[in-house]
Amino acid sequence: MVTSFSRTCFQKQILMIYYQNIMENQSSFVSSYAKASEDKKAPEGQSEKQSVIVEIRAGTGGDEAGLFVRDLYRMYSKYATSQGWSQRVLDSNKSDIGGFKEIIFELNGLGTYDQMQNEGGVHRVQRIPKTEKQDRVHTSTVTVAVLQKPKKTEININQSDLQIDTYKASGPGGQYVNKTESAIRITHKPSGIVVTSQSERNQFQNKENAMNILAARLLQRQEEADLSKLTEERRQQIGWAKRAEKTRTYNFPQNRITDHRIGKSWHNLEKIIDGDLTPIIKSFQKIKAL
Repeated sequence: MVTSFSRTCFQKQILMIYYQNIMENQSSFVSSYAKASEDKKAPEGQSEKQSVIVEIRAGTGGDEAGLFVRDLYRMYSKYATSQGWSQRVLDSNKSDIGGFKEIIFELNGLGTYDQMQNEGGVHRVQRIPKTEKQDRVHTSTVTVAVLQKPKKTEININQSDLQIDTYKASGPGGQYVNKTESAIRITHKPSGIVVTSQSERNQFQNKENAMNILAARLLQRQEEADLSKLTEERRQQIGWAKRAEKTRTYNFPQNRITDHRIGKSWHNLEKIIDGDLTPIIKSFQKIKAL
């Protein structure tokens, strides 16, 4: 005969087994979740969310250089989209035929500086312009600067060192695009650096954009000053990526891109210029890993 006390003990044992199974399943779930989270971590060297400011300016070549600025901006923008990076234009100055005299934009995401740092320098394009009637190949150049966006603790800007002016934003041909003075010009008096922003329709956003550009340029100047204090041998070890030299040639008639720093060429120019920078970036990462 089963007593009431025996039934109670049996029920308690059943409950203990039930709760033990729940806790074991929960522990297994947490363990699996942790492993999945670990697997989703960004690759080594790209684990940190970074921000860069990219400046592209037309050099020699007139209108064709401005069109190439547009093409490079499109290339970087499409690559940023493929990587899941956010992007926004901080300032731009359009040319009369649809190109840019200059464009400044920000990229934000995992490994942006790690992947973009070797894009700085002089980029040369060789191609036949659409306006060329005798099929002659023209050579134009643009400059690309890749600046790390400083963290708030890295650069301290004294407001008393700034001269801030407002003006009306202008478009191609110099005509005004806004009735109000929404464009911002900031002069950093100690360094003489002047930055502008007119991409937004309000002063507040344009001022924020201009301050971001200014901070990035001040950080770059600080890094260059630090670099100049090092020995020549050490400067060479740190990298040719920071030097303003002919870095890359885009030869359209021969369907070839050549990076002169590493002496390597790629023959899928159209695909790369359409945003597939992966082969170039991987080549630099392999060299860095050596």
